[in-house]
Amino acid sequence: MFSTDNNDNLVKNTSYKVVLPFYLYAAISFLVATILLLFSTSAFTQHYFNPKTLAITHTMALGWGTMIILGASHQLVPVLIEGRLYSNRLAYFSFVSAAVGIPLLVYGFYFFNMGWPAQWGAILINAAILTYLSNLVVSMVKSKKENVHAVFVFTAALWLLLTTLIGLALVCNFSDIILPNDSLHYLPLHAHIGMIGWFLLLVIGVGSRLIPMFLISKYSNTKLLWFIYTLINTGLLIFIILFLYFPETSFYFIPVTSILIALFLFGYYCYCSFKQRIRKQVDEQMKISLLSVMMMILPMILLITIIGGMLFQKINSPLVLVYGFVVFFGWITSMILGMTFKTLPFIVWNKVYHLKAGLGKTPNPKDLFSSKIFGVMWVVYLAGFVLFIIGIYLADTWLPKLATLFLLLAAVLYNWNVIKMLLHKSAIP
Repeated sequence: MFSTDNNDNLVKNTSYKVVLPFYLYAAISFLVATILLLFSTSAFTQHYFNPKTLAITHTMALGWGTMIILGASHQLVPVLIEGRLYSNRLAYFSFVSAAVGIPLLVYGFYFFNMGWPAQWGAILINAAILTYLSNLVVSMVKSKKENVHAVFVFTAALWLLLTTLIGLALVCNFSDIILPNDSLHYLPLHAHIGMIGWFLLLVIGVGSRLIPMFLISKYSNTKLLWFIYTLINTGLLIFIILFLYFPETSFYFIPVTSILIALFLFGYYCYCSFKQRIRKQVDEQMKISLLSVMMMILPMILLITIIGGMLFQKINSPLVLVYGFVVFFGWITSMILGMTFKTLPFIVWNKVYHLKAGLGKTPNPKDLFSSKIFGVMWVVYLAGFVLFIIGIYLADTWLPKLATLFLLLAAVLYNWNVIKMLLHKSAIP
């Protein structure tokens, strides 16, 4: 699967005790999100600013996507900067603060209680992100090593902090008027800074390092990555300026075009990595991860369609819901489903066997989870994803319910495999 060097690179710098809680929390959040979806599918046939839709979206964005990325980045950043994580204690605090804050915020959204549960949830989440960012900064300063991948991660963390700060302001704005307009007005700003600045920038920064490594590819193009970095950040800054000062809708095609070009270039980067791979056989996890790269284009196509409709003063609410669903249940989820089973097996293997290597026969990291369960998970996930999109757009009543059952089953199978790995015990005395 991978060389021992790849294994060591992924696990040697940060204790598994820091990383594994994030993975477990994310897995449970994915399950919770699908359960909430099952009991709230009707919300996706209504306006997108719906308490239950907001609760599910934030469970996916924070509990699922952000928590697993924070955990993985605590492991990966030391590799990128060729140094050590500055503080395990800060990492623990970041986990605990986010772990408590996320359910408080989700509870506030689900029951539309914007009082202390939502406000304290948002405060704790901001504390977690600020702690994570501080840990990242000090680690990078101490290592005195810079590369394009680390800059991607650092910049993404800055955008994440801005996203959560805006989120806190929007929550407080329900109780006390602290912004010029209502919270709904700023929702696109909050959402797109998070999706583009945090998720997209980080996924490209980390993916441009992991995909060639996992494919065992000799391809590298730092200049192309810097250009992609510039396109994404420039596009996002232009979007923010337009939103705040020049809200004429037609101008939004400028930042969208910039980011779309960046996505095509990243797709080209991944294609070159794939073509120049040394080992020709590609496992199922990497196929899913590469598919998630292609799925990045779908939200952009939907966004262009939405902006086109806004030019004629027509907001297509079902299309907006499809757009959000594709981002969190499509692109981000497919990426996590693939990458979890490329990174977590090595972390668990190192936890169990790093002191016992040479004392007896050890399993391959890929043997720590069930490939059959993984295969079934992927099929039912894809079925649920496609059926739910069709159901939302057609404003159907029974199709989203059926689709959610598939997604729930995928979440159960994902948790099964994750817990199977986390509970793995050594057969070597």
